Amino acid sequence: MDGELAQVGPRLRSARQARGLTLEELATGAGISASTLSRLESGKRQASLELLLPLTKRLGVTLDDLVRVHTADPRVRRPVIRRDGMVIAPLAPEHSPVLTYKITYPAGGALPELRTHDGFEWLYVLQGRLRLRLGDQDLILTPGEAAEFDTRTPHAMSAHGGRPAQVISIFNEAGARMHTHTTDPAMPADAADV
Repeated sequence: MDGELAQVGPRLRSARQARGLTLEELATGAGISASTLSRLESGKRQASLELLLPLTKRLGVTLDDLVRVHTADPRVRRPVIRRDGMVIAPLAPEHSPVLTYKITYPAGGALPELRTHDGFEWLYVLQGRLRLRLGDQDLILTPGEAAEFDTRTPHAMSAHGGRPAQVISIFNEAGARMHTHTTDPAMPADAADV
């Protein structure tokens, strides 16, 4: 955070210069002295809300424009899970409230046992054909089709038609908590029922 605070002065100067304002013009418009503004821009005076609020108003910028917090690397770096012929690629950070996976169901895989648990699941078929058994319904989903269902309804999925099926599958937190039926300790609990 100290590094970000050190950038307030240079960002303030840049915003002032981009608008063609002199130190005196901005300081007068913000109700502070030119020397105070000069010390803020050079980093010789610590910025405070009392000083920054009138300056941001006069410049037409936000505090966030002056005090940018470093954004963490957004890439998800989690290992691919291989289970029962499926390839499960996590697409969200481990502790995300919405858990998203790209799942490839193998060709010729048998429909697993129907399961139920609390929560909801959303899925979207990318490639191949997906067999979705949902209660009494036996559905075949094709690329571009999506489904949403309450996972308290007995359900199971597999590839259909002799080719693998690739889907994006999304679980809410409640649904993911019950995805714990696994014997593989290396697999996250949230991917076990996929």
